[in-house]
Amino acid sequence: MTETVLPRAQQLRLREHQVFLILTIVIGVVCGLSAVLFTVAIEQTSHRLFGLAPSRLRLFAIPPLMSIVTGILLAKVFPDVRGSGVPQTEAAYHLQDGVIPARVPFGKFLTGVLCIGSGHSMGREGPSVQIGAGIASVIGRWLRLSPERVRDLVPVGAAGALSAAFNTPVAAVLFALEEIIGDMNAPLLGSTVVASVAAVIVERSILGNEPLFHVPTYRLVHPAELLAYAALGIIGGIVSVIFCKALVGVRGAFLRLPKATKALQPAIGGLAIGAVLVYSPAIMGVGYEYVDQALNGGLLLKTMAILCVLKMAATIVSYASGNAGGIFAPSLYIGAMAGGAVGLVVHRIAPFPTGDPGAYALVGMGTLFAGIIRAPMTSVFMIFEITQDYQILVPLMVANMLSFMISKHYQPAPVYHSLLEQDGVHLPAPAWRA
Repeated sequence: MTETVLPRAQQLRLREHQVFLILTIVIGVVCGLSAVLFTVAIEQTSHRLFGLAPSRLRLFAIPPLMSIVTGILLAKVFPDVRGSGVPQTEAAYHLQDGVIPARVPFGKFLTGVLCIGSGHSMGREGPSVQIGAGIASVIGRWLRLSPERVRDLVPVGAAGALSAAFNTPVAAVLFALEEIIGDMNAPLLGSTVVASVAAVIVERSILGNEPLFHVPTYRLVHPAELLAYAALGIIGGIVSVIFCKALVGVRGAFLRLPKATKALQPAIGGLAIGAVLVYSPAIMGVGYEYVDQALNGGLLLKTMAILCVLKMAATIVSYASGNAGGIFAPSLYIGAMAGGAVGLVVHRIAPFPTGDPGAYALVGMGTLFAGIIRAPMTSVFMIFEITQDYQILVPLMVANMLSFMISKHYQPAPVYHSLLEQDGVHLPAPAWRA
Protein backbone atom coordinates (compact mmCIF):
# COMPACT_ATOMS: atom_id res chain seq x y z
CA MET A 1 0.00 0.00 0.00
CA THR A 2 1.19 3.51 -0.82
CA GLU A 3 0.80 6.25 1.76
CA THR A 4 -0.61 9.49 0.44
CA VAL A 5 1.62 12.44 1.28
CA LEU A 6 -0.01 15.87 1.24
CA PRO A 7 1.91 18.73 -0.37
CA ARG A 8 3.72 20.91 2.16
CA ALA A 9 1.52 23.95 1.48
CA GLN A 10 -1.62 21.88 2.09
CA GLN A 11 -0.14 20.45 5.29
CA LEU A 12 0.59 23.95 6.56
CA ARG A 13 -2.96 25.09 5.79
CA LEU A 14 -4.40 22.03 7.56
CA ARG A 15 -2.20 22.67 10.59
CA GLU A 16 -3.20 26.33 10.62
CA HIS A 17 -6.90 25.38 10.55
CA GLN A 18 -6.37 22.95 13.44
CA VAL A 19 -4.57 25.57 15.50
CA PHE A 20 -7.28 28.13 14.72
CA LEU A 21 -9.97 25.65 15.83
CA ILE A 22 -8.21 25.09 19.16
CA LEU A 23 -7.76 28.84 19.55
CA THR A 24 -11.46 29.33 18.83
CA ILE A 25 -12.35 27.00 21.70
CA VAL A 26 -9.95 28.81 24.05
CA ILE A 27 -11.41 32.18 23.07
CA GLY A 28 -14.94 30.88 23.57
CA VAL A 29 -14.05 29.76 27.10
CA VAL A 30 -12.26 33.02 27.99
CA CYS A 31 -14.99 35.22 26.50
CA GLY A 32 -17.65 33.15 28.26
CA LEU A 33 -15.86 33.72 31.56
CA SER A 34 -15.60 37.45 30.86
CA ALA A 35 -19.35 37.68 30.17
CA VAL A 36 -20.20 35.78 33.36
CA LEU A 37 -17.89 37.99 35.43
CA PHE A 38 -19.38 41.09 33.81
CA THR A 39 -22.91 39.99 34.70
CA VAL A 40 -22.00 39.11 38.29
CA ALA A 41 -20.01 42.34 38.75
CA ILE A 42 -22.97 44.45 37.61
CA GLU A 43 -25.35 42.66 39.96
CA GLN A 44 -22.98 42.97 42.91
CA THR A 45 -22.28 46.65 42.21
CA SER A 46 -25.99 47.42 42.00
CA HIS A 47 -26.61 45.54 45.25
CA ARG A 48 -23.79 47.39 47.04
CA LEU A 49 -24.90 50.80 45.82
CA PHE A 50 -28.66 50.47 46.26
CA GLY A 51 -29.29 47.56 48.63
CA LEU A 52 -32.61 45.76 48.71
CA ALA A 53 -34.84 48.75 49.49
CA PRO A 54 -33.04 51.97 48.46
CA SER A 55 -34.22 55.29 49.81
CA ARG A 56 -35.41 58.07 47.49
CA LEU A 57 -32.26 60.03 48.26
CA ARG A 58 -30.04 57.12 47.25
CA LEU A 59 -32.04 56.54 44.06
CA PHE A 60 -31.65 60.19 43.11
CA ALA A 61 -28.03 60.75 44.16
CA ILE A 62 -26.15 57.61 43.12
CA PRO A 63 -26.54 57.83 39.30
CA PRO A 64 -25.17 61.40 38.93
CA LEU A 65 -22.43 60.95 41.56
CA MET A 66 -21.17 57.73 39.99
CA SER A 67 -21.47 59.30 36.54
CA ILE A 68 -18.98 61.99 37.57
CA VAL A 69 -16.44 59.22 38.15
CA THR A 70 -17.28 57.34 34.95
CA GLY A 71 -17.43 60.59 32.99
CA ILE A 72 -13.83 61.37 33.88
CA LEU A 73 -12.75 57.81 33.03
CA LEU A 74 -14.59 57.89 29.70
CA ALA A 75 -13.22 61.30 28.74
CA LYS A 76 -9.63 60.97 29.94
CA VAL A 77 -8.70 57.28 30.14
CA PHE A 78 -11.08 55.21 27.99
CA PRO A 79 -12.48 57.51 25.29
CA ASP A 80 -13.31 54.64 22.93
CA VAL A 81 -15.63 52.64 25.22
CA ARG A 82 -18.66 54.94 25.37
CA GLY A 83 -22.03 53.57 24.40
CA SER A 84 -22.87 50.04 23.38
CA GLY A 85 -19.63 48.74 21.92
CA VAL A 86 -21.34 46.99 19.01
CA PRO A 87 -20.74 49.87 16.54
CA GLN A 88 -17.10 50.08 17.60
CA THR A 89 -16.74 46.32 17.13
CA GLU A 90 -18.20 46.58 13.63
CA ALA A 91 -15.77 49.38 12.81
CA ALA A 92 -12.82 47.37 14.14
CA TYR A 93 -13.78 44.39 12.00
CA HIS A 94 -14.45 46.27 8.77
CA LEU A 95 -11.99 49.17 8.96
CA GLN A 96 -9.17 48.32 11.39
CA ASP A 97 -8.23 44.72 10.49
CA GLY A 98 -9.74 43.56 13.76
CA VAL A 99 -7.30 45.55 15.90
CA ILE A 100 -8.88 46.48 19.25
CA PRO A 101 -6.45 47.96 21.81
CA ALA A 102 -6.05 46.05 25.09
CA ARG A 103 -7.38 49.02 27.07
CA VAL A 104 -10.79 48.66 25.36
CA PRO A 105 -12.03 45.37 26.91
CA PHE A 106 -10.63 46.39 30.31
CA GLY A 107 -12.12 49.88 30.10
CA LYS A 108 -15.45 48.58 28.86
CA PHE A 109 -15.66 46.10 31.71
CA LEU A 110 -14.89 48.75 34.34
CA THR A 111 -17.06 51.57 33.04
CA GLY A 112 -19.89 49.22 32.04
CA VAL A 113 -20.06 47.79 35.55
CA LEU A 114 -20.08 51.27 37.09
CA CYS A 115 -22.62 52.77 34.68
CA ILE A 116 -25.14 49.90 34.58
CA GLY A 117 -24.58 49.02 38.25
CA SER A 118 -25.30 52.62 39.29
CA GLY A 119 -28.76 52.54 37.72
CA HIS A 120 -28.35 53.74 34.13
CA SER A 121 -31.02 52.28 31.86
CA MET A 122 -28.69 50.29 29.63
CA GLY A 123 -27.91 46.68 28.78
CA ARG A 124 -24.95 44.39 29.36
CA GLU A 125 -25.05 42.42 26.07
CA GLY A 126 -23.58 45.13 23.82
CA PRO A 127 -20.65 45.78 26.17
CA SER A 128 -20.12 42.01 26.45
CA VAL A 129 -19.78 41.87 22.66
CA GLN A 130 -17.05 44.54 22.69
CA ILE A 131 -15.29 42.93 25.64
CA GLY A 132 -15.30 39.51 23.96
CA ALA A 133 -14.19 40.90 20.60
CA GLY A 134 -11.44 42.90 22.31
CA ILE A 135 -10.14 39.89 24.22
CA ALA A 136 -10.08 37.83 21.01
CA SER A 137 -8.22 40.59 19.16
CA VAL A 138 -5.63 40.95 21.92
CA ILE A 139 -5.04 37.17 22.03
CA GLY A 140 -4.66 37.02 18.26
CA ARG A 141 -2.08 39.80 18.20
CA TRP A 142 -0.25 38.39 21.23
CA LEU A 143 0.14 35.10 19.33
CA ARG A 144 1.32 37.10 16.29
CA LEU A 145 -1.34 35.73 13.99
CA SER A 146 -1.72 37.16 10.52
CA PRO A 147 -3.91 40.30 10.17
CA GLU A 148 -6.56 38.18 8.43
CA ARG A 149 -6.73 35.75 11.36
CA VAL A 150 -6.82 38.56 13.92
CA ARG A 151 -9.74 40.07 12.01
CA ASP A 152 -11.50 36.71 11.90
CA LEU A 153 -11.27 36.40 15.69
CA VAL A 154 -13.34 39.56 16.31
CA PRO A 155 -16.78 38.05 15.47
CA VAL A 156 -15.69 34.78 17.10
CA GLY A 157 -15.06 36.55 20.41
CA ALA A 158 -18.23 38.59 20.02
CA ALA A 159 -20.35 35.46 19.49
CA GLY A 160 -18.79 33.72 22.49
CA ALA A 161 -19.40 36.64 24.83
CA LEU A 162 -22.97 37.21 23.66
CA SER A 163 -23.78 33.51 23.94
CA ALA A 164 -22.74 33.51 27.59
CA ALA A 165 -24.34 36.88 28.35
CA PHE A 166 -27.76 35.90 27.03
CA ASN A 167 -27.65 32.07 27.19
CA THR A 168 -28.71 31.80 23.53
CA PRO A 169 -25.88 30.20 21.52
CA VAL A 170 -27.69 30.04 18.15
CA ALA A 171 -28.86 33.67 18.33
CA ALA A 172 -25.31 34.72 19.28
CA VAL A 173 -23.91 33.08 16.13
CA LEU A 174 -26.55 34.71 13.96
CA PHE A 175 -25.89 38.10 15.56
CA ALA A 176 -22.18 37.82 14.80
CA LEU A 177 -22.94 36.98 11.16
CA GLU A 178 -25.88 39.33 10.70
CA GLU A 179 -24.61 42.40 12.56
CA ILE A 180 -20.84 42.26 13.04
CA ILE A 181 -19.85 40.66 9.72
CA GLY A 182 -22.94 41.70 7.75
CA ASP A 183 -23.01 38.43 5.78
CA MET A 184 -25.14 35.43 6.70
CA ASN A 185 -23.02 33.25 4.38
CA ALA A 186 -19.70 34.19 5.95
CA PRO A 187 -17.09 31.39 6.05
CA LEU A 188 -16.62 32.03 9.78
CA LEU A 189 -19.88 30.22 10.61
CA GLY A 190 -18.09 27.15 11.98
CA SER A 191 -15.71 29.16 14.16
CA THR A 192 -18.49 31.28 15.66
CA VAL A 193 -20.52 28.14 16.41
CA VAL A 194 -17.58 26.52 18.23
CA ALA A 195 -16.88 29.66 20.31
CA SER A 196 -20.57 30.15 21.09
CA VAL A 197 -21.01 26.56 22.29
CA ALA A 198 -17.81 26.68 24.38
CA ALA A 199 -18.90 29.96 25.98
CA VAL A 200 -22.41 28.82 26.84
CA ILE A 201 -21.03 25.61 28.39
CA VAL A 202 -18.84 27.77 30.64
CA GLU A 203 -21.78 30.03 31.52
CA ARG A 204 -24.10 27.14 32.35
CA SER A 205 -21.48 25.32 34.39
CA ILE A 206 -20.99 28.42 36.57
CA LEU A 207 -24.48 29.95 36.76
CA GLY A 208 -26.54 26.81 36.08
CA ASN A 209 -28.77 25.98 33.13
CA GLU A 210 -31.49 28.40 34.13
CA PRO A 211 -33.28 30.25 31.31
CA LEU A 212 -33.00 34.02 31.33
CA PHE A 213 -36.80 34.28 31.44
CA HIS A 214 -39.35 31.81 32.78
CA VAL A 215 -41.93 31.66 30.00
CA PRO A 216 -45.15 29.60 30.07
CA THR A 217 -46.15 27.59 27.00
CA TYR A 218 -47.90 29.83 24.49
CA ARG A 219 -49.82 28.93 21.34
CA LEU A 220 -51.89 30.55 18.62
CA VAL A 221 -55.43 30.18 20.00
CA HIS A 222 -57.32 31.33 16.87
CA PRO A 223 -56.14 31.99 13.28
CA ALA A 224 -57.65 35.49 13.40
CA GLU A 225 -55.22 36.26 16.21
CA LEU A 226 -52.55 36.74 13.52
CA LEU A 227 -54.26 40.06 12.77
CA ALA A 228 -53.58 41.14 16.34
CA TYR A 229 -49.94 40.11 16.02
CA ALA A 230 -49.74 42.03 12.74
CA ALA A 231 -51.05 45.10 14.57
CA LEU A 232 -48.37 44.53 17.21
CA GLY A 233 -45.76 44.41 14.44
CA ILE A 234 -46.96 47.77 13.08
CA ILE A 235 -46.94 49.33 16.54
CA GLY A 236 -43.52 47.85 17.21
CA GLY A 237 -42.17 49.31 13.97
CA ILE A 238 -43.49 52.77 14.86
CA VAL A 239 -42.03 52.58 18.37
CA SER A 240 -38.69 51.41 16.93
CA VAL A 241 -38.52 54.39 14.56
CA ILE A 242 -39.36 56.83 17.36
CA PHE A 243 -36.69 55.29 19.61
CA CYS A 244 -33.97 55.27 16.94
CA LYS A 245 -34.62 58.81 15.71
CA ALA A 246 -34.81 60.15 19.26
CA LEU A 247 -31.61 58.35 20.29
CA VAL A 248 -29.65 59.69 17.31
CA GLY A 249 -31.16 63.17 17.72
CA VAL A 250 -30.48 63.53 21.45
CA ARG A 251 -26.97 62.10 21.05
CA GLY A 252 -26.33 64.65 18.30
CA ALA A 253 -27.37 67.42 20.68
CA PHE A 254 -24.88 66.18 23.31
CA LEU A 255 -22.13 65.95 20.69
CA ARG A 256 -22.68 69.60 19.78
CA LEU A 257 -22.02 70.73 23.35
CA PRO A 258 -18.61 72.32 24.02
CA LYS A 259 -15.78 69.78 24.29
CA ALA A 260 -14.98 71.10 27.76
CA THR A 261 -18.26 69.57 28.99
CA LYS A 262 -17.50 66.05 27.72
CA ALA A 263 -16.45 64.68 31.10
CA LEU A 264 -19.62 66.06 32.72
CA GLN A 265 -22.10 64.92 30.09
CA PRO A 266 -22.58 61.42 31.61
CA ALA A 267 -23.44 63.13 34.91
CA ILE A 268 -26.14 65.15 33.14
CA GLY A 269 -27.63 61.86 32.04
CA GLY A 270 -27.15 60.49 35.55
CA LEU A 271 -29.09 63.41 37.02
CA ALA A 272 -32.01 62.75 34.68
CA ILE A 273 -31.91 59.02 35.48
CA GLY A 274 -31.88 59.74 39.21
CA ALA A 275 -35.01 61.84 38.85
CA VAL A 276 -36.77 59.06 36.94
CA LEU A 277 -35.67 56.40 39.46
CA VAL A 278 -37.31 58.34 42.26
CA TYR A 279 -40.60 58.05 40.37
CA SER A 280 -40.08 54.48 39.07
CA PRO A 281 -37.13 52.31 40.19
CA ALA A 282 -38.37 49.66 37.74
CA ILE A 283 -36.39 51.20 34.86
CA MET A 284 -33.09 50.79 36.71
CA GLY A 285 -30.28 48.96 34.94
CA VAL A 286 -31.06 45.93 32.80
CA GLY A 287 -34.51 45.34 34.31
CA TYR A 288 -35.03 41.74 33.23
CA GLU A 289 -36.99 40.93 36.38
CA TYR A 290 -39.79 43.23 35.15
CA VAL A 291 -39.63 41.68 31.69
CA ASP A 292 -40.19 38.33 33.40
CA GLN A 293 -43.28 39.74 35.14
CA ALA A 294 -44.66 41.01 31.83
CA LEU A 295 -44.11 37.59 30.23
CA ASN A 296 -46.03 35.92 33.03
CA GLY A 297 -48.96 38.36 33.10
CA GLY A 298 -47.92 40.01 36.36
CA LEU A 299 -48.27 43.68 35.33
CA LEU A 300 -51.26 45.92 34.72
CA LEU A 301 -51.96 47.67 31.41
CA LYS A 302 -51.25 51.13 32.82
CA THR A 303 -48.04 49.94 34.46
CA MET A 304 -46.69 48.43 31.24
CA ALA A 305 -47.59 51.50 29.19
CA ILE A 306 -45.82 53.80 31.67
CA LEU A 307 -42.76 51.57 31.91
CA CYS A 308 -42.54 51.38 28.12
CA VAL A 309 -42.40 55.19 27.81
CA LEU A 310 -40.10 55.69 30.80
CA LYS A 311 -37.66 52.99 29.67
CA MET A 312 -37.45 54.55 26.22
CA ALA A 313 -36.75 58.00 27.64
CA ALA A 314 -34.28 56.75 30.24
CA THR A 315 -32.33 54.64 27.74
CA ILE A 316 -32.10 57.50 25.26
CA VAL A 317 -30.75 59.87 27.91
CA SER A 318 -28.32 57.31 29.38
CA TYR A 319 -26.89 56.38 26.00
CA ALA A 320 -26.90 59.83 24.39
CA SER A 321 -25.09 61.42 27.33
CA GLY A 322 -22.09 59.16 26.72
CA ASN A 323 -22.37 56.45 29.35
CA ALA A 324 -21.14 52.89 28.76
CA GLY A 325 -23.92 50.40 28.13
CA GLY A 326 -26.00 48.87 25.38
CA ILE A 327 -29.48 49.08 23.84
CA PHE A 328 -29.91 45.32 23.42
CA ALA A 329 -31.62 44.76 26.79
CA PRO A 330 -33.66 47.99 26.69
CA SER A 331 -35.10 46.99 23.30
CA LEU A 332 -36.30 43.71 24.84
CA TYR A 333 -37.69 45.55 27.89
CA ILE A 334 -39.55 48.11 25.78
CA GLY A 335 -40.86 45.36 23.52
CA ALA A 336 -42.13 43.28 26.43
CA MET A 337 -44.02 46.24 27.90
CA ALA A 338 -45.45 47.39 24.56
CA GLY A 339 -46.40 43.84 23.58
CA GLY A 340 -47.92 43.06 26.96
CA ALA A 341 -50.01 46.25 26.81
CA VAL A 342 -51.24 45.36 23.31
CA GLY A 343 -52.00 41.84 24.49
CA LEU A 344 -54.18 43.09 27.35
CA VAL A 345 -56.12 45.37 25.01
CA VAL A 346 -56.62 42.55 22.48
CA HIS A 347 -57.66 40.17 25.25
CA ARG A 348 -60.37 42.63 26.34
CA ILE A 349 -61.82 43.72 22.98
CA ALA A 350 -61.17 40.91 20.48
CA PRO A 351 -64.35 39.11 19.30
CA PHE A 352 -62.36 35.87 18.95
CA PRO A 353 -60.44 33.75 21.49
CA THR A 354 -56.93 35.08 22.21
CA GLY A 355 -53.82 33.89 23.99
CA ASP A 356 -52.46 35.24 27.23
CA PRO A 357 -51.03 38.79 27.20
CA GLY A 358 -47.66 37.25 28.05
CA ALA A 359 -47.53 35.76 24.54
CA TYR A 360 -47.82 39.26 23.11
CA ALA A 361 -45.11 40.47 25.47
CA LEU A 362 -42.84 37.72 24.17
CA VAL A 363 -43.54 38.56 20.52
CA GLY A 364 -43.14 42.24 21.37
CA MET A 365 -39.59 41.58 22.55
CA GLY A 366 -38.65 40.12 19.19
CA THR A 367 -40.57 42.81 17.33
CA LEU A 368 -38.72 45.72 18.97
CA PHE A 369 -35.39 43.93 18.61
CA ALA A 370 -36.01 43.45 14.89
CA GLY A 371 -37.05 47.09 14.51
CA ILE A 372 -34.34 48.74 16.62
CA ILE A 373 -31.32 46.46 16.16
CA ARG A 374 -32.41 45.46 12.64
CA ALA A 375 -31.32 41.84 13.01
CA PRO A 376 -34.57 39.94 12.22
CA MET A 377 -33.06 36.44 12.00
CA THR A 378 -31.29 36.88 15.33
CA SER A 379 -34.57 38.07 16.80
CA VAL A 380 -36.55 35.02 15.67
CA PHE A 381 -34.01 32.48 16.91
CA MET A 382 -33.44 34.38 20.15
CA ILE A 383 -37.12 34.16 21.08
CA PHE A 384 -37.23 30.52 19.99
CA GLU A 385 -34.25 29.69 22.22
CA ILE A 386 -35.99 31.41 25.11
CA THR A 387 -39.24 29.46 24.66
CA GLN A 388 -38.07 26.22 22.95
CA ASP A 389 -41.55 26.21 21.37
CA TYR A 390 -42.34 26.28 17.64
CA GLN A 391 -45.90 27.48 18.30
CA ILE A 392 -44.76 31.09 18.73
CA LEU A 393 -42.72 31.24 15.50
CA VAL A 394 -45.52 32.11 13.05
CA PRO A 395 -46.89 35.14 14.94
CA LEU A 396 -43.32 36.16 15.76
CA MET A 397 -42.26 36.14 12.10
CA VAL A 398 -45.37 38.09 11.04
CA ALA A 399 -44.80 40.80 13.66
CA ASN A 400 -41.04 40.92 13.14
CA MET A 401 -41.28 41.37 9.39
CA LEU A 402 -43.76 44.22 9.65
CA SER A 403 -41.68 45.95 12.31
CA PHE A 404 -38.49 45.49 10.30
CA MET A 405 -40.06 46.86 7.09
CA ILE A 406 -41.51 49.94 8.82
CA SER A 407 -38.21 50.65 10.58
CA LYS A 408 -36.23 50.18 7.36
CA HIS A 409 -38.55 52.51 5.44
CA TYR A 410 -38.54 55.40 7.90
CA GLN A 411 -35.00 54.91 9.28
CA PRO A 412 -32.99 53.66 6.27
CA ALA A 413 -29.67 53.44 8.11
CA PRO A 414 -29.56 50.91 10.98
CA VAL A 415 -29.16 52.63 14.32
CA TYR A 416 -25.64 51.29 14.96
CA HIS A 417 -24.49 52.68 11.61
CA SER A 418 -26.17 56.03 12.29
CA LEU A 419 -24.28 56.25 15.59
CA LEU A 420 -20.99 55.53 13.79
CA GLU A 421 -21.75 58.21 11.19
CA GLN A 422 -22.18 60.75 13.98
CA ASP A 423 -18.60 59.97 14.98
CA GLY A 424 -17.40 60.38 11.40
CA VAL A 425 -16.98 56.64 10.79
CA HIS A 426 -18.44 55.19 7.58
CA LEU A 427 -18.59 51.45 7.07
CA PRO A 428 -17.92 50.10 3.57
CA ALA A 429 -20.99 49.45 1.41
CA PRO A 430 -20.99 45.60 1.73
CA ALA A 431 -21.39 45.92 5.51
CA TRP A 432 -24.63 47.88 5.24
CA ARG A 433 -27.83 45.97 5.68
CA ALA A 434 -30.06 48.98 5.18
